[in-house]
Amino acid sequence: MTEQPKKHLPGHIAAALAGAGGTTDSAGQPWAGRDLPAQEKYHNFDADDGAMDAAFAAAIAQLASGDGTEAAVVASLAQARVFIPIVAQLAESTVGENGLVSDKESDMALVTLQGPDGRRALPAFTHADALAKWHPEARPVAVYAARAALSAVAEEAQLMVLDPGSQRPFVVRRPAMWALAQQQDWLPSYGNPAVAQVLERSLANLGHPLVVGISASAGQGIESQWDTDIEPSGRLVSGGGTGPELCVTLTLLPGLDQSALNGVITHLQEYWARDDVFAQGVDSVQLRLRHQQT
Repeated sequence: MTEQPKKHLPGHIAAALAGAGGTTDSAGQPWAGRDLPAQEKYHNFDADDGAMDAAFAAAIAQLASGDGTEAAVVASLAQARVFIPIVAQLAESTVGENGLVSDKESDMALVTLQGPDGRRALPAFTHADALAKWHPEARPVAVYAARAALSAVAEEAQLMVLDPGSQRPFVVRRPAMWALAQQQDWLPSYGNPAVAQVLERSLANLGHPLVVGISASAGQGIESQWDTDIEPSGRLVSGGGTGPELCVTLTLLPGLDQSALNGVITHLQEYWARDDVFAQGVDSVQLRLRHQQT
């Protein structure tokens, strides 16, 4: 028998094997003097009891009382843990000789929803009980809210809905969701000076003598309806709605017919769409006309 030439392992693999079980690691550093914690945590949420994050609970309570804001609720999510539902999804099936369909392969998949306006939404739950009530068969996966927002972006969702089906659902709209995914602070469009500046520039660019003012405020769409023990019929709170988020008020002088008004609106909307600050920072717009007498 002819002897085969000996094959040599790559240097880094050989070093790792040489260090295995010896006095040094693969980099040649001694094990002596190094201590591995006896109770090292291998999961960020290994001691999680499934309850709602305390900071988020406080922000939601303040919103319910009328003292909080939508921005404060979103800010509280920066360090909060949420649960996203994962369900089994049949990938392939076969028909046996007996004519029965059997699962051949299945995958675990994120659950996404479709809102009334057609936009895609990722459901997330602030406590385990809310998810169990919403979908008993779903597997809860604990992640930071920022990671959930990143998953929503990856799934091409425009919204993240917290605790759907509960007494207090809260919708995180696209700009807030993107900011959360990037771990950046979020400023609502209706309180953002940069958005107000875009509106002023759009009015100057329009240059129409009968359009004399433009202003921004919170749209009615930021409001959401919550059920409470005191008011089972529900009441509106100033945050967590699906939109429209921004209310733009145009102040007009008399003299504009419908055709001219349509032209004004089209011009402004096209200007806003071309501006990156506006396009990225505004989820949806409600337009209001205010007529001013000369």
